[in-house]
Amino acid sequence: MFEPAQLRTFLAVAQTLSFTQAAHRLGLRQSTVSQHVRKLEEAAGRRLFARDTHAVELTEDGEAMLGFARTILEANERATSFFAGTRLRGRLRFGASEDFVLTRMPEVLEGFRRDHPEVDLELTVELSGTLHELLAAGRLDLVLAKRRPDEARGRLVWRDRLVWVGAERLRLDPQRPVPLVVYPPPALTRARALEALELAAREWRIACTSGSLNGLIAATRAGLGVMAHTGGMIPPGLVRISPRAGLPELGEVEFVLLYGQRDRAARGPAEALADAILAGGDRLQLP
Repeated sequence: MFEPAQLRTFLAVAQTLSFTQAAHRLGLRQSTVSQHVRKLEEAAGRRLFARDTHAVELTEDGEAMLGFARTILEANERATSFFAGTRLRGRLRFGASEDFVLTRMPEVLEGFRRDHPEVDLELTVELSGTLHELLAAGRLDLVLAKRRPDEARGRLVWRDRLVWVGAERLRLDPQRPVPLVVYPPPALTRARALEALELAAREWRIACTSGSLNGLIAATRAGLGVMAHTGGMIPPGLVRISPRAGLPELGEVEFVLLYGQRDRAARGPAEALADAILAGGDRLQLP
């Protein structure tokens, strides 16, 4: 038997790649997080994480456990809701970053609608910066968006690295400005790309601007330039730019859940969807 509490802790560590961040998300001590992982590894008879003082990574068995953990927790949640006899109702205005267009986010939303059919879900897909503005204006109840690693606001879902991506055939000329394919302001990836190039004293030019992820992908596939993108969600047809190109490191990025300041009617649905996103976090990255 795998304990639900241990599985939730495992998912939190797997998504944040940090025992400290997992403890913060779950409201537990770091020693408790370590104990949960150790007991789960003992129950499975396999090592789920490769860890040292600098990094935490999933092992092959840990990758396999991701799907099992999510399935077990979802089934447990459905059974609890059924026998509790409580049904959520109301309207939930949810905003998701453009980054999730190509992921399995629809599966997470489908599961939420199946479990809570009386909640009217309104979805807004926008740039992370725009979602933050809509949330502050009271026009959204829950947001899944990017934040900088030095920001504290929000409930951490997972951490990843920003990388440079481009068409496989693209070759950058080190003597010419770097051609960029970017979102318009206030996109975080745009700001991070420009900051990194400025700090590295590398000249750049804007080759294409689009407010649509599909537009950026099309331009990058066509070889117009390179774009900064989340390493775990590189779109098909694009590849990570080799370090030999000499482009500067872009650092980490974090995906967080943020709650709006609305009446109590939206709190229950917002918490339920947040729990579904946290449990299904492995679906929100491309294989």
